[in-house]
Amino acid sequence: MSKVLRIRLKSYDHQLLDQAAQEIMNKVKMDEVDDGRISGPFPLPTTVNRWTVLRGPHVNKKSREQFERRTHHRLIDIASPTSDEVKVLQSLILPAGIFCRIKSV
Repeated sequence: MSKVLRIRLKSYDHQLLDQAAQEIMNKVKMDEVDDGRISGPFPLPTTVNRWTVLRGPHVNKKSREQFERRTHHRLIDIASPTSDEVKVLQSLILPAGIFCRIKSV
């Protein structure tokens, strides 16, 4: 059974998320021939949170404001990672606003 590192990225800004995913791919692929061990980044479904707020607390019940927040997700898999790749991922500094979760599957 081979070990797989699964990296899941989440952010509200999809452009910043794509840049971070590309940075991770470049760091892991340094000085190595691409032999298909690294797959991704795969775009996962976007989570959309919507809510409605009354504009005025006392009058104008029909006047409402709607808000929406989109959370974008990306997935990167690394099959049989080397110890150097794990060290690079542990020392990786991502921009603010990106949540990274590394899981061994």
